[in-house]
Amino acid sequence: MNVQETRDPLGSGWMVIAAVCFTIMNFGIKAASVKFGFSSSEMVFWRMGFSAVFLGTMAKMQGKTFRTPYWKAHLSRSVSGTLGMFCIFYAIMHLPLATGVTLGYTSSIFLAILSFVVLREKISLYTFAVLILGFIGVVLLLNPSFQSGQEGAALVGLCGGLLAGWAYLQVRELSLLGEPGWRVVFYLSLVGMVLAGIWTTINGWHSFNWDTLPYLLGVGASALVAQLCMTYAYKVGQKFTVASLSYLTVVFSSLGGVWLFGDKISWQEVLGMGIIVVSGILSSLNPSWLNKLKLFK
Repeated sequence: MNVQETRDPLGSGWMVIAAVCFTIMNFGIKAASVKFGFSSSEMVFWRMGFSAVFLGTMAKMQGKTFRTPYWKAHLSRSVSGTLGMFCIFYAIMHLPLATGVTLGYTSSIFLAILSFVVLREKISLYTFAVLILGFIGVVLLLNPSFQSGQEGAALVGLCGGLLAGWAYLQVRELSLLGEPGWRVVFYLSLVGMVLAGIWTTINGWHSFNWDTLPYLLGVGASALVAQLCMTYAYKVGQKFTVASLSYLTVVFSSLGGVWLFGDKISWQEVLGMGIIVVSGILSSLNPSWLNKLKLFK
């Protein structure tokens, strides 16, 4: 029994709070798009900017150094992570909320594949079966989107899952190099803010006023709180339980999408989401995947 876990009665339950906050972030992204027409790049800017300012300020106050000999690795990870976020946010904006969010969670499937293809890691029969199960879920989830003429947004969302999986793979490499988790996330946030700001400047900003402020700050604040709670959950909780509870974001987002945005979800989409969630939970039985998915030490 982890000593820290016995001192914290909430333990793995911190992941439930993180899931609620991630869901609030998803609501904010969708609502800002529907109500004010914000683009995915603008939402990435506000989501990343909030974290960059907070993490940078905290690191400075604690006397931590921003210097790193692995800036190329940080840049590569940050660019791929930011592009993945662009794609996932785009899918959330243009697809039913549950579908867009679930496509982002295919990152665990792509992580396993990339570990096999890029790192030449051996893949067990169990992992192979979980991957097959996951792809069955993806096919079931995407089919209604293709039938309704939303194949473009669906493929962008799937690409987001791939890019996120690649970014997680690079997080593992940075961790093996001895880079602290806070620095990895800080540079991701900083680079993401800059890239999103440049892209939005080229395509045009929407007006910033008292009506839009709650949505923009809400997305940034909820994402930051979710990140911190998730990190703490992995620190004090049971890792398999935490990984399983992380998929509550899909459940909460699905219910919220139907209630708040009037999304209609077919039985095929529900089945596909369920299979993807189950495959993600089963893959987390392998501790190596958990270590790759952790963004903080």
